[in-house]
Amino acid sequence: MPVFHEFFAGGGMVRAGLGAGWTCAFANDFDPRKAESYVRNWGAEALRVGDVAEVAPDMVPGRADLAWASFPCQDLSLAGAGAGLAGGRSGAFYPFWRVIDGLAAQGRAPRIVAVENVVGTLTSAGGADFRAICETFLGHGYRPGALVIDAALFTPQSRPRLFVIGFRGAPDPALTAPRPEGPFHAAGLVRAVDALPAALREALVWWRLPPPPPRATTLADILEDDPSDAPWRTPEHTARLLSLMAPAHRARVEAAAATGARMAGCVYRRTRRDETGARIQRAEIRFDGLAGCLRTPGGGSSRQTLLVVEGRDVRSRLLSAREMARLMGLPDGYRLPARLSDACHLTGDGVAVDVVAHLRAALFEPMLAAAPAGALQSVA
Repeated sequence: MPVFHEFFAGGGMVRAGLGAGWTCAFANDFDPRKAESYVRNWGAEALRVGDVAEVAPDMVPGRADLAWASFPCQDLSLAGAGAGLAGGRSGAFYPFWRVIDGLAAQGRAPRIVAVENVVGTLTSAGGADFRAICETFLGHGYRPGALVIDAALFTPQSRPRLFVIGFRGAPDPALTAPRPEGPFHAAGLVRAVDALPAALREALVWWRLPPPPPRATTLADILEDDPSDAPWRTPEHTARLLSLMAPAHRARVEAAAATGARMAGCVYRRTRRDETGARIQRAEIRFDGLAGCLRTPGGGSSRQTLLVVEGRDVRSRLLSAREMARLMGLPDGYRLPARLSDACHLTGDGVAVDVVAHLRAALFEPMLAAAPAGALQSVA
């Protein structure tokens, strides 16, 4: 049974995605609120709560087949302050690698290292942060490749994320492509790789990852009828929301009503300029079956507004905690925090479970099967 270590573990969404066929030997997160959710769902045996900078290699048992790190995104996000890997939060990337380096010095280097973050990482610091990430992988003996995967392929949430995955040894040629291909090598990723120095660019691989089956669910499918933590708003409140829409967006609501079907859309408040140039608040609606990217309370509006249209009946409310969990691919049996703000923080900071499951089945397990542990060599 493969073994993994999960750094910046949050509520254990990577553990959920890897599934019962993988063993978690070590998990770490510095946030005690997230740790409570982790323990509530997975138990405390593997978890160490505290800053990754305080994790010594001797605290991490055994040799992992996979070390996963969804390190903090605040300094890399396009909505952030732009400090990048030099920032106090996203800079936790480097203490994580000090642990990996210490494990390698003891002959216990993980066979695979995967890091996950926002796609803003590709352009942060003018591309210097993405370059530093790739150089760090190579400097520690891992052949890296990058993927951009949108959770919308799996669940009805628009959530593109960057995944850099490194293998310690020569990767199976069947798992790599000679050039970018498929839905996971987005144009922005290709541009970022093309901007790397030639020697570094040539050292990277393009992981070959098959696309998943077409997504079968829409936003309407994951909604609760009457969630206690997201009551339906008054007709007057909904009317006020509609009044903030420009004609093109009101037309979308009318078109949804004309279908007679139950249509669910997410409303986003924007500041726009009117015909005189004055700045006014607008409400903008999308009926593409997707929620927008979930955020933490500290990353902007963490709870999106729903507009549900059934014929002439139009209702509005916020997303519930369980709906946010479903958008992250968590099963309904997953125990959420009692406080709604903690649930927003947990889901907004997480990695989509279905994305991890796809990586496990299509990449991680084939990688491990193709190269016996004793045959692995460093590429450094």
